[in-house]
Amino acid sequence: MVTDMIPPATAPAFLADAGWNGAAIVPLAGDASFRRYFRVLDGGRRAVLMDAPPPHEDPRPFIAIAEHLLADGFAAPRILARDLEHGLVLIEDFGDLRVKEQLDAEPDTELAVYGRAIELLTDLHRLPAANLPPYDRAVYQREAGLLTEWYCPAIGLDVDTDAYVRAWDAVLPIVEQSASPTVTVLRDYHAENIMLIDGTASHGLGLLDFQDALAGHPAYDLVSLLQDARRDVPVHVEAAMLAHYEAIANPPADFDAAYAVLGAQRNAKIIGIFTRLWKRDGKPRYLSFLPRMWGLLERDLKHPALAPVADWFAANIPADKRHDALEEHIPA
Repeated sequence: MVTDMIPPATAPAFLADAGWNGAAIVPLAGDASFRRYFRVLDGGRRAVLMDAPPPHEDPRPFIAIAEHLLADGFAAPRILARDLEHGLVLIEDFGDLRVKEQLDAEPDTELAVYGRAIELLTDLHRLPAANLPPYDRAVYQREAGLLTEWYCPAIGLDVDTDAYVRAWDAVLPIVEQSASPTVTVLRDYHAENIMLIDGTASHGLGLLDFQDALAGHPAYDLVSLLQDARRDVPVHVEAAMLAHYEAIANPPADFDAAYAVLGAQRNAKIIGIFTRLWKRDGKPRYLSFLPRMWGLLERDLKHPALAPVADWFAANIPADKRHDALEEHIPA
C-alpha cells in the first residue's frame, strides 16, 4: 500500500518525453490501493500524474474504459501520455471540486447535484455495455465473502460460511434473471469520485476511479451513489433519486428488489474491505465508516427479497457485534 507521496524516480523523464520537461510534481492523493496521484504544473498548464506501479497495479483497464467513456460522450479524463512499463499515466486534470465538497459546502444543492448524477447514469444505461468481464455469481460471492473472511474473525466470531454462501445463492438470481439490461457498471460511482467541471457536457460531471468496471445490473451504481460508504445520503434524497431514475429510465418491476440485493451485497463487501484495510494494510481510519455501512446493510436486509440473507445475519452476527464493535481501534 501507499507509504509516501514522493514522486516515482521515473516521473521526470516520463514527463519530459510527454512535453512537460521541468514541470513541478505536487502530491495530490493516495487511495486504498497502491495507486498514487500527483498534480503536474507547468506555467498555466496542469495535468494529473497517475502512478500505478506494476506488478501491484495495471493502468490499462483505466485507459481502456476512459477511452470508451469519452467515445460515448462522457467526461472521463483524456489520456495525455502513458508509460505502461512503469505504470505512469498523464491524464486530464478535472480540478479540485468533487461532489462531496460541493455538498459539504452547500447542502441545499443536494437534490440538484444528485439529480445530475442520476441523469448521467441514465444516459450510460441507455448504451450497450462496454466490452468488459461480467459481474456474475462468482464475483458477487467473492465480494460478499469478504465480510466473513475479514470482519467476522476481527470481532472473534466463528460463523457458518457455507450457510452464508447458500443464502446469497438463494437471492442472487433476482439480479441475474432481472429484465434489466446489462450495462457498464463503474462500480465506485459516489460523491468522492465525481467531479464538478465546467460546461454542460456529461451533465457537468467528470468521472474518476472506474478502472474496476464490469458489465452488470444497472442498480449497482445507483447503490454506490445513494448508499455512499463515505457520506450520509438522507433517506428522502435516496428515495427522490430512485424515483427520478425510475421516471426517466423506466426500469422493470424487479428493479426495487435488485437494488436491495445489490445494496446488501455491496455493503457487506465494503464492511469486509474496510476491515481488511485495517487488519492487513494498517489503515484503521476506514473503521470509522463501519457504523454507516451496518446501518445501510440492515436497512437493505429488511427487503423481503433478502429473507435468506437476513436470516443468516440474525443467526450468526449478534447486534453487539455490528455497528461500532471495532470502535476502540479507530484512531483518535
